[in-house]
Amino acid sequence: MKENQVSLTAIMTAYIRALHAMNDAPKIFDDFLAYSLIPEERRVLIEQGFTRALQLNDPEGTVSYSDQTTTLASLLQAMGLPNVLSRSRYTEDNLEQAVKQGMQQYVILGAGMDTFAFRRPDLLGQLQVFEVDHPATQAFKRNRLAELGWEIPPNLHFIPVDFSKESLAEALKGLSYDPQTKSFFSWLGVTMYLTQDEVFATLRSITDIAPIGSTIIFDYFEPEEAAPHMQEMREDLRKIGEPIKTTFDPSTLALDLASLGYRLHENLSPSDIQERYFQGRTDGYYACEHVHFAQAVVE
Repeated sequence: MKENQVSLTAIMTAYIRALHAMNDAPKIFDDFLAYSLIPEERRVLIEQGFTRALQLNDPEGTVSYSDQTTTLASLLQAMGLPNVLSRSRYTEDNLEQAVKQGMQQYVILGAGMDTFAFRRPDLLGQLQVFEVDHPATQAFKRNRLAELGWEIPPNLHFIPVDFSKESLAEALKGLSYDPQTKSFFSWLGVTMYLTQDEVFATLRSITDIAPIGSTIIFDYFEPEEAAPHMQEMREDLRKIGEPIKTTFDPSTLALDLASLGYRLHENLSPSDIQERYFQGRTDGYYACEHVHFAQAVVE
């Protein structure tokens, strides 16, 4: 990601969450506020891109509406919509259970255009929420919130940090974050864009500032590069300045995490994700073949 540029994947992620919330049923993850967070000029650019893609698929305009819908679903599948939806659902389902058990702090690493603090008042009242993100992306979001006139809840805290230059522990120092209170960390759609050293440094930082029993959920790519669509996705991300840098072997992840002070509590495979979130769907969405969800606990 470029130094002073808002993350394009953060905006696109919000857009496809919004698209699902407005058009699909049943909903995997209902982010009914995401559409509002995207400025109109950004939405227009994204929708123009979709239109061009559909026209390339049907230059003569002869494809029926139902076939166009199928093509759009294929485009969204390729863009990772199922991963975006299922990882968010997985995270918030587990957060809800953690809050019932007394969890009081929620740290969203790489928050992007996350809407949790405005969308889940049922949980917000029991939590201090910390949104941690790259300064440029966070500034973009805060400006948009101001444009919309959304009131910032007193227990929502914005923490700008560049993970490649500053540790999480340093970023949270001196704030209302309590290092003695069990915390729940979500880290979605981020690990693959950092180097392995940066990923491990952040995980170590969490063990420095979070007590035993704290939880982190993150998604990761496995080192499978043979599939043509994965190669295409890597190339597309490289072109917009957000290349894939890190993958993890699911068979050794438990050992990797143990060396950093964690116990791997759950490691969902693509087939696990498929069964949990996509079984019986008729919209063409399915779990991404090389994406896993991990839940680890500080020991």
